[in-house]
Amino acid sequence: MKSQVVTFLIKCPDQKGLVAKITNFFYNKGFNILSCQQYVNSLEETYFMRVRLNAAGTEISKTELEESFLELAVPLQFKWSVKYSNQMQNVAIMVSHTSHNLYDLLERSKEGRLNCKIKMIISNHDKLRSIADMFQVPYYHLPVTNETRELQEAQIIDLIETNEIDLVVMARYMQILSSYFINRYPEKIINIHHSFLPAFQGANPYKRAYERGVKLIGATAHYATEDLDEGPIIEQDVKPVTHDSTPSTLKRIGADIEKLVLARAVKNHLQHQIIVSGNRAIVFPEAGE
Repeated sequence: MKSQVVTFLIKCPDQKGLVAKITNFFYNKGFNILSCQQYVNSLEETYFMRVRLNAAGTEISKTELEESFLELAVPLQFKWSVKYSNQMQNVAIMVSHTSHNLYDLLERSKEGRLNCKIKMIISNHDKLRSIADMFQVPYYHLPVTNETRELQEAQIIDLIETNEIDLVVMARYMQILSSYFINRYPEKIINIHHSFLPAFQGANPYKRAYERGVKLIGATAHYATEDLDEGPIIEQDVKPVTHDSTPSTLKRIGADIEKLVLARAVKNHLQHQIIVSGNRAIVFPEAGE
């Protein structure tokens, strides 16, 4: 195997000897362990591990590694996944008419701060095409109504499959995706929303937050599920505000927080730092990558 970093995510019932068995396995295969992060949920008796390996000097192929690891994984009831650093992931961004998240993700990708290839932008409006042209990313304008929703989603699915998309980012895509669409890509769709939910749903949430006199404003990034904005939370952040804040001020602060929270969530996913357990996301911190 050529010099690269290999990352394993492991979830299993907690039991004695896991660290020794897992680390000895990789040692015997010739890997150097760069980092080994662990978490035990004592309430559920579940063990989680993220281990990063330097593959330089190993003679084993990816197929041989995964087949051999399976022999360890089955008796210990592992649920696991593996990522190789030389496999850049393909990303699709879905957006409606708000540009701040889209522009931020495109800029971070171009500067190399997100290790991915943004292959396309999909929108139900044509308003943001100029941003896509600026970054030379294909832009697909797919309008949608209640009557055409099924057809439009079929077009999106075709684009995702044809372009081998690994992650879909809803960067303020203001349409509800069907259960069929969401269940087709479990833990591969990230959504962002303001932190007022469920208190201020629908239009003009910042105006209603102002009228209520909120003292904190923030954003939440999560995996999309059938339960709309209730999927496993990946990242959150908040900022205090005062009575001096106007609805416009709140909206501007909210947009800034959204950009940071969404970018962190996308980076966590791309760097293989997340294990979903039920409706919780276990997010390991960066470990020197």
